[in-house]
Amino acid sequence: MGTVVKRGKTFRAQVRRNGASRSATFDTKAAAYAWVEQVEREVDAGITGGAAAPAGATFAKLLERYRDDVSEYKRGKRWEVARINLTLRDAIAEVPLARLAQPAVAAWRDRRLKQVSPASVQREWNLLSHACSLAVKEWHWLTENPFTGVRRPPPTPPRDRLATEAELERILFALSYQPGQRPSTITQRIGAAAVFAVETGMRAGEIAKLTWADVAPTVVTVRSGKTAAAMRGVPLSPVAQTVLCGLKPDAVDLTARVFDLDASQIDSLWRKAKKLAMIEDLHFHDLRHTAVTRLAKKLHILDLARMIGHKDLRMLQIYYNESAETMADRLKTD
Repeated sequence: MGTVVKRGKTFRAQVRRNGASRSATFDTKAAAYAWVEQVEREVDAGITGGAAAPAGATFAKLLERYRDDVSEYKRGKRWEVARINLTLRDAIAEVPLARLAQPAVAAWRDRRLKQVSPASVQREWNLLSHACSLAVKEWHWLTENPFTGVRRPPPTPPRDRLATEAELERILFALSYQPGQRPSTITQRIGAAAVFAVETGMRAGEIAKLTWADVAPTVVTVRSGKTAAAMRGVPLSPVAQTVLCGLKPDAVDLTARVFDLDASQIDSLWRKAKKLAMIEDLHFHDLRHTAVTRLAKKLHILDLARMIGHKDLRMLQIYYNESAETMADRLKTD
């Protein structure tokens, strides 16, 4: 007999018939009942197999399919592929899907917590859990998500690291860059990207993808996708405009990238410059925090959210890192 039970925003379908027991989760009630009817016909016909995974498939097979069919088309492809490839070297990858359950997930969690921070485990957890959820709802390779019911690593507070003026001067010196100059080396282009990040609050990936077709005199267009809803306009400060003027070639190719960099180059060369400048624990992404904290003094919160690209105003609380002492000084000045 088949049953469908609503659990939160999904529908859990289960069939127990002629000694066979199968279950799956769906986004709609109609899809759940359709699956129940199909499974009941299969059981009556003597087809009693479980989820439609390849015979003997392991978790590695599931992750490889997700990497090749799903991650390939996502904006965060680079990081997802890296995390999946890392997991493929862990013992959990060799667990057969038929035995993939909460104990295997808990053992993986404990191993990773000995190797990386809880925040890193959280990010890997979200990716692996989503792959399993897809395997349940769409592929029918699993009957349930083994990450459900396992205790997550403790949450970590968001970073509140800001770049000081002195640190920015030191790292720009290490990169041999001054705003307005025409960069002649890749390290100088990293310096230009850093100044641009502080002035605009744009992410490293957004800066790397920026083309001259996206640049107007006082605004640049950030394209997160192909639709208008996936684009946003970012106003340019005089300093940001000066940076772009220094990068603009005599003959502009509108399809060419403005900074002639990719995200991996920004990450690796920033690390080298930071070490050379003897600066501890300053990520390139922290420049976004620095930008939001500075821009909050000049822009209305709704304008700031639009510029940064946040639809949820609560997200600004993560990036706005003004100290209580500085706010007290501002109150005194007012």
